[in-house]
Amino acid sequence: MTTTTDVCVIISAGGEWRALSPHFPLAEPFPTPYGEAFTGAIAGQQVVFLHTGWGKVASAGGTQYAIDRWSPRLLINLGTCGGVEGLVSVNDVILAQKTVIYDIIEGMSSYQAAIEHYSAQANLDWLGNKLPFQVKRLTLYSADRDIRPMDVAGILKDFGAPAADWESGAFAWVCARNGVDWLVLRAVTDLVSDRKAEALDNVDLWRQRTGQVMKSLLKTLPWLIERYQHTHP
Repeated sequence: MTTTTDVCVIISAGGEWRALSPHFPLAEPFPTPYGEAFTGAIAGQQVVFLHTGWGKVASAGGTQYAIDRWSPRLLINLGTCGGVEGLVSVNDVILAQKTVIYDIIEGMSSYQAAIEHYSAQANLDWLGNKLPFQVKRLTLYSADRDIRPMDVAGILKDFGAPAADWESGAFAWVCARNGVDWLVLRAVTDLVSDRKAEALDNVDLWRQRTGQVMKSLLKTLPWLIERYQHTHP
């Protein structure tokens, strides 16, 4: 069993993990306190894949577990997100330049200071300006909640948020606290406007699109890993 690795790939939601598994038919999963993990060969290197579970609590705990157990130099979080109609489109891949946890309610002191405390800025200079796949370099927002139509006006007014998920903010914050390089790639599976939400009461839509986008996200890993190794010998 792998004891250390240069790269660990974190997968959050169960549907994302199930979409990943068929692409590694020879993997031998083993249990962790959070979810299954397995080692797979990517770009000639052994990479640990870990299923942490959905939400900020599981993401934070699972990320710290991965750092403590495998001592990776780079952690990558692949997954899905919802997008605000008109700002992003279905299948857009978001490369998080910054993560912000937005479901904080601070009533005693500075709300803005609380938001900034749980934000994380990515250091992606090693990627360069030209990637061999299309991404949108944006700030990605996280909360333990889906965006609903009634929320759109508020998050646009307060944050201008183009897309949001449940886990990447916690993942990035823990990586930053540990001084470990991190990267988040999230693909948009569904759109929300102030009138409707595609995936509201329609988890089958999310599952179907998750299978499609996880396949696309996995294709980015060889280049990302080779690039990181080249720039971090």
